[in-house]
Amino acid sequence: MQDLIILSTGVHAQEMAEIVENVNRVKKTWNLIGYITKHEKHLGQTLNGYPVLGTKEAVANYPEAHFVPGHEWPRPMPVPKDRLASLIDPSCFVSRTAVIGCGCVLYPGCYVGLNARIGNGVFCLGGSSINHDDVIEDNVVCATNVTLAGKVHVEQDCYLGQKCVIRQDLRIGQGSLIGMGAVVVKDVPPNSVMAGNPARRLRDNKKQGAQPR
Repeated sequence: MQDLIILSTGVHAQEMAEIVENVNRVKKTWNLIGYITKHEKHLGQTLNGYPVLGTKEAVANYPEAHFVPGHEWPRPMPVPKDRLASLIDPSCFVSRTAVIGCGCVLYPGCYVGLNARIGNGVFCLGGSSINHDDVIEDNVVCATNVTLAGKVHVEQDCYLGQKCVIRQDLRIGQGSLIGMGAVVVKDVPPNSVMAGNPARRLRDNKKQGAQPR
């Protein structure tokens, strides 16, 4: 088993600890040591059964460990890419032809179809569907029950809100935010905030690159 540390101490980071336990029930893979925090107020605490080890400076104390980031952890990462692990719940379906990058998290019930390509630092909450030939670039967040039809391309730093649906063959521009329940039926320009059914552009995403919680 390899040592693993979660970068973050938020709600999702604590849920990730349970995903590690799910993985280990199927195959002993990770020795979860604890969390690295952005917030000094969490130092010395135990969260969902695991200790907070320190702030980002403490990363240097674990030269052999692998790390998996929560979606709110700032980029760039404080560790090299080859020490970033991806955490995939055993209940997910991942096609054997799909490619998933480093530092990704897939919650229970996610679906990754034929020839899908997922970049680095992608975070998918439960029940999200990434269908055949989809491309998701780096640092994208998919909230719960997001559905991408086939051949969708999501550029980096996008946030896809809960239960949004994106029609096949579309492109979502870099830094865009797709609102909860939106139904996207045409390409989305970069740095757009989209909402509604059918989705319409409301304004620029002034927090481009930031991930809402």
